[in-house]
Amino acid sequence: MTAKKAFRLATPERWATAMAEGRFAGDPHDVADGFIHLSAADQVEGTLVKHYNDHARLLLVEIDLEALGDTVKWEVSRGGALFPHVYGDIPSSAVRGMRHVRRNEDGDWILPSDLERD
Repeated sequence: MTAKKAFRLATPERWATAMAEGRFAGDPHDVADGFIHLSAADQVEGTLVKHYNDHARLLLVEIDLEALGDTVKWEVSRGGALFPHVYGDIPSSAVRGMRHVRRNEDGDWILPSDLERD
C-alpha cells in the first residue's frame, strides 16, 4: 500500500491521556493483538460500526504513516482487505489532525465530509 495517512478512532478522554504521555501505546485490544489497529479512509465507517457502535462521540485521529516508518505493516483483516497495523507506539509527533465524529438524530455516524476515500 502507498497510503501516507491512516486513521484511529478513540474517545476524546483516551486520546487526551495518550497525547499527554506523548505517545499512544494502544488500547487493551491492541496490546492483546500485538499491534495498534488503524484504518484507511475508506475503512473508517466500517470500523466505526463494527467496533465503536456503543459510543456516542469519538475522535477521528489522522496519523502520518511515513512518520512511523517500518513499524507500519499492511495486513489482511476484515473482509480480506489490507489494514494498516502499527508494531510499536504512535508518537504524538505523527498525529496530523483530530476531528470529532458524532451521531445524527437517527443515531447514525456522521463522518467528516472531506474525509478522502480512495
